[in-house]
Amino acid sequence: MKALTIRQPWAGAIAHQTKRVENRTWKLPAKHEGARILIHAGAQPDRNAQVYGPHLGVYSAVVAVATVTGCHYSEDGTCCGPWGFENAYHWTLDDVIALPEPVPAKGALGFWTPTDEVVNAALRQETGVAS
Repeated sequence: MKALTIRQPWAGAIAHQTKRVENRTWKLPAKHEGARILIHAGAQPDRNAQVYGPHLGVYSAVVAVATVTGCHYSEDGTCCGPWGFENAYHWTLDDVIALPEPVPAKGALGFWTPTDEVVNAALRQETGVAS
């Protein structure tokens, strides 16, 4: 299972709000389409973001599990509601499950492979099995 690091507040908006698109400058690699991934809140916030909420205080931790369902490029950003950026690839997400307890982990750029301990801790919460 792969993880994707996303800066706050975007990781929190995916986990706890209605954000179901991740904006990227690069196209989703085909091998990740349809994959279940961990959503990791990066160590640093996106200082240009203007989204606020109590779920934004989590950094350097896995906060959700999601399925990447597709990718398309958008020039105007209107196709994905208020979350879609202009001139960006929109990676669509579905079946998002916020984790009740964030799982601490050091992230990386792009897709990365978390340790078995991190994956297992996240999946136990996703399926409701106690740790």
